[in-house]
Amino acid sequence: MDRRGVVVFGGANLDVLARSTTRAVAGTSNPGRVVRTPGGVGRNVAENLARLGTPVRLVAAVGQDDGGARLLEQTRAAGVDVDLVRRVGAATGSYTAVVDSDGELVVAVSDMRATELLGPADVAAAETAVAGAALVVVDGDLTAAAVDAALGLAARHGTAVVLEPVSVPKARVLAPVLDRWPVRTVTPNIAELAALSVPEDDPDPPGLEEQVASLHARGVEQVWVRMGPEGSLLSTPDGLTHHASVDVEVVDATGAGDALLAAYCHALLAGAAPEEAAAYGQAAAALTVAGPHTVRPDLSDALVRSLL
Repeated sequence: MDRRGVVVFGGANLDVLARSTTRAVAGTSNPGRVVRTPGGVGRNVAENLARLGTPVRLVAAVGQDDGGARLLEQTRAAGVDVDLVRRVGAATGSYTAVVDSDGELVVAVSDMRATELLGPADVAAAETAVAGAALVVVDGDLTAAAVDAALGLAARHGTAVVLEPVSVPKARVLAPVLDRWPVRTVTPNIAELAALSVPEDDPDPPGLEEQVASLHARGVEQVWVRMGPEGSLLSTPDGLTHHASVDVEVVDATGAGDALLAAYCHALLAGAAPEEAAAYGQAAAALTVAGPHTVRPDLSDALVRSLL
């Protein structure tokens, strides 16, 4: 079978991004600007992939409200196949973030009730898409049951999986999944790595390299640890490599990780080695934080390569 493209299982919601025009002060009103855009880790990854030129299908859940209709329309217009997105009774999910004047996140509130209604039956409806895909991306905003179903479906069809933990609490819930199904790549930050690999009550946790080694021992081929401004560490069977972040002026850090992951997957499918794909991902992340958009609307393969 000639496999191509990516199937993304994950969150789709509306982002409300509030940026303070001065250094944010807790407990009071801050002057700033508010922008509303389509969001969600899985949806953002899918849009980034589409803009880079990779065929992509999104499996997600949105409400039967105006917000859900608008989100689907804008995501489809960006080049993502949204035919497998389910419309549910809950309100379309939302992610409200307050960003400081330097572009760094101050606080965020996520309402993912619609995404939580995406169940194993909805995952099963994507079987034909998964069977024909070159890669499956799963984000931790899904319920544990949905993640388990997605990884099981990919395993049955021999489709490689990239797992994005999303947060520390969700990484702890996802940790047992790594013992049940094959996962080619896991993309945690440092805190999520510990949540995936170290018992919560461990009084003497091992160091980062030992944590990475424990994931390899559980069958994960590539562990890509994101470290924000410090870049990332990629561990493969060939060893551990550091990939520096590209030096740009940060306008808004929101969406950097989604661009990083999408670009990495795009480069792998184009034939790049994991180390080359990681560098490509860092360039895409830099382009994203250098602008005001969660997903950069002018993102393209040529633009990313201009930074390499």
